Amino acid sequence: MQHITKTIYLEFLTCAKNAWLKQHKPELASKFELSAFEKSLVANGNLVESWARKLFPSGILIEEFGETATTKTQQYIKDKQPVIFQSTFILGKFLARNDVLEYDKDNDCWNLYEIKGTNTVKENGEERDHIDDAAFQYVILCDCGIKIGSVNIIHLNKEYIRGDEINIHELFVIEDVTDKILEREESTREKMNKAEEALFQEDERALECTCVYKGRSNHCSTFQYSHPEVPEYSIHDLSRIGLSKKKLAELVNSGILGISDVPNDFKLSDTQRNQIDVHKSQIPIIDHASIKNELESLSYPLYFLDYETYPSAIPLFKGFKPYQHIPFQFSLHVLNSSDGDLEHHEYLHTDNSDPTEGIISALKESIGPEGNIIVWYKPFEQTRNSELGLLSPKNREFLVDINSRIYDLMDIFHKQLHVHPNFRGSTSIKKVLPVLVPKLSYKELEIKEGGSAMEAWFEKILNYSSEEEKNETAKNLLKYCHMDTYAMYAIWKELIKIIS
Repeated sequence: MQHITKTIYLEFLTCAKNAWLKQHKPELASKFELSAFEKSLVANGNLVESWARKLFPSGILIEEFGETATTKTQQYIKDKQPVIFQSTFILGKFLARNDVLEYDKDNDCWNLYEIKGTNTVKENGEERDHIDDAAFQYVILCDCGIKIGSVNIIHLNKEYIRGDEINIHELFVIEDVTDKILEREESTREKMNKAEEALFQEDERALECTCVYKGRSNHCSTFQYSHPEVPEYSIHDLSRIGLSKKKLAELVNSGILGISDVPNDFKLSDTQRNQIDVHKSQIPIIDHASIKNELESLSYPLYFLDYETYPSAIPLFKGFKPYQHIPFQFSLHVLNSSDGDLEHHEYLHTDNSDPTEGIISALKESIGPEGNIIVWYKPFEQTRNSELGLLSPKNREFLVDINSRIYDLMDIFHKQLHVHPNFRGSTSIKKVLPVLVPKLSYKELEIKEGGSAMEAWFEKILNYSSEEEKNETAKNLLKYCHMDTYAMYAIWKELIKIIS
């Protein structure tokens, strides 16, 4: 029998129909491969769990699954094993696999710990709510006759700064959430009953996918199957519509799903209205005067800069916090004058060591004291520079100066100075580039986006299996980052043509 696991239960709370489809038609969900970023989240989650287990040195891991795991669990419970990792309990149609179960001999009970790869406890209706997660496990264990003393969430300490070695007791925070679990016990039982009723019915016809009331980024993996009536370019693609739940619900409830069908008098933000208007007319909005003012304010040399970074959950090097981005690469295209030749500089850290000093040194060799530094979404680069300045105080003045000279090319599009129907409401360089410079493309590259780049650096550069693999990955990383800065230059050049 296929059991309702914690994962499926949490899916049910988010979208009942999606949970049913994953149980009964897994081939639908399998069509949607995890992105590189999502894969990195999973990898970081597994890494966090392995480190958190070090808090319990007497723990024994149950590697088996299903009935075999439950049998072993019962034996360890009977023996009062001090700590059990991945204890497994089956209650009717439900299955709970617990991160940590610790025996409290003083009170003859068991303390439950759930390990999360986050910097805080997620609760109060957040997706993948940690309290809902732990409450599900609590109910199953209690009904299986396990006396629970406390329920705890182990998560990363966002204020922790790594020293020469990792201090696991400072790296992690253990929050007692027992009271919150008890508050939700009754409602959890009700939700579990509803989940059992829904997920074990013969077909999905009585179930509804409510993701139609959410923005595109929050749609479930089987959304297209459940909502074939929603066009490929829909109201869910309106800029930031996911934050306007009332507006989105009003449109959906009125049967308005396509961008073209949104009434002209429907109240929207200026950005959303522009997105719809250019789609309907197929005529771009171009504010020539404002674009001209923006670009003419820049001073040469122009430096087109992009970082690639790796946000490790467990700090890899001294001075870093959990999930703090490690800049390991940059690409820099330099234009010294309007009619000058384009130069290129780059850096990729290929040693298994802190890249901080190497990347700063390369920047200092490549960026002069004058001229604007052009980036795409400046909060990212500016934050990285500020963090590098904290890691290397001797170079802080240089990095502060860089930040003072940064210009965000994305602002042209964010400020609605250039709105094109094919941007589809996005200001991402991946959307802007094929419209303004169609001859340039990421498609032929082995690495096509930032999530893949950070994954490649960690897996194939820091932890390479062969020199050949490492060298090939390095080549692909350099090509990708080069494209990012050349794309910015090409977009800037096209904007200059537009206003000339």
